[in-house]
Amino acid sequence: MQRRTVQSSALSSVGYDPDARILELEFRENGGVWQYFGFPLSAYNKFIGSDSLGHFFVTRIKGKYPELKVRYAHH
Repeated sequence: MQRRTVQSSALSSVGYDPDARILELEFRENGGVWQYFGFPLSAYNKFIGSDSLGHFFVTRIKGKYPELKVRYAHH
């Protein structure tokens, strides 16, 4: 999945597949990449348009959608 670079202290890039409803996030701190399933397009638009991607992630995504780690963190 292609991701685009974002301005965020928590995230370095974000990707979204609207057909599969998968959100993919690359975390800035360690480079880990996670996918979140069943993520609606309306939620993605709110996420991308939010003032703080990190805050939106913690309050509205983390623990609320099935997730899969697709790339482990850099050491």
